Amino acid sequence: MQNRTTSSFDGVRIAYSISGEAATALVFIHGGMSDRSFWDAQHAAFADRFRVIALDLAGHGDSGRDRKEWGIPQFGRDVVAVMDAERVPRAALIGNSLGGPAAIEAALIAGSRVAAVIGVDTFQDMGRTMDAGPLRERAEAWRRDPEGSMSWMLGLLLHPDTDAGLYEDIRRRMSLTPVEVVYAMFCSFGGYGPEESARKLRVPVGGINGDVFPANVEAIRRVWPDYGVEVLPHTGHYPMLECPEEFNRRLARMLDRLGIAQTANLM
Repeated sequence: MQNRTTSSFDGVRIAYSISGEAATALVFIHGGMSDRSFWDAQHAAFADRFRVIALDLAGHGDSGRDRKEWGIPQFGRDVVAVMDAERVPRAALIGNSLGGPAAIEAALIAGSRVAAVIGVDTFQDMGRTMDAGPLRERAEAWRRDPEGSMSWMLGLLLHPDTDAGLYEDIRRRMSLTPVEVVYAMFCSFGGYGPEESARKLRVPVGGINGDVFPANVEAIRRVWPDYGVEVLPHTGHYPMLECPEEFNRRLARMLDRLGIAQTANLM
């Protein structure tokens, strides 16, 4: 695995890791307050068949934090900046949580270079627009009490009997995201809904979800008629960390179902 950096559309430094040499890339996009290390187990599992890329979105991990305008469309442009830097000709975009909508935005920009989008515990419902008022209240709460807010969030995202060591590791890593970045992100989400962008996609879409948040598959299929989702039992918001081997099996099956086959190496 090699660690590299590039610049996004606004000059913010974007850090990413890359392994494998195939022409077809799997581009992994983390969720809010996460980082590219959440996908380390996917490098090991897929780099023999694909080029594997995992990036830190702006404000996260080793990427720059000096963004002036935050939002999911801007995160999508971070993804495309990495694809451009690596001259990726064909990719499946795989996004966890807010990384799912970011993958949609990136796919619309990258056009024919994107062959599929796979959401990981995201796309539970296409029709909802995020309300700015509650999001700003949540942002203010995070600024006042980041520790309490993190406990509240993880209580929603994970099963109560999640392994204690894994819980603490997730909490530790998520707590590295600066409070002001979290505040800016929450505020930026108001008024955003994925449906408008999702309807513009012309590539197959699939999902691999935990079972904490049930998906409204009927509503999603009104946007993507062929959408299919695999649900991992007794799994929370981070299946790639909670059950990595099973997640990798499901992802390999989903890639095959969506027509993402191994391609020849670049070298």
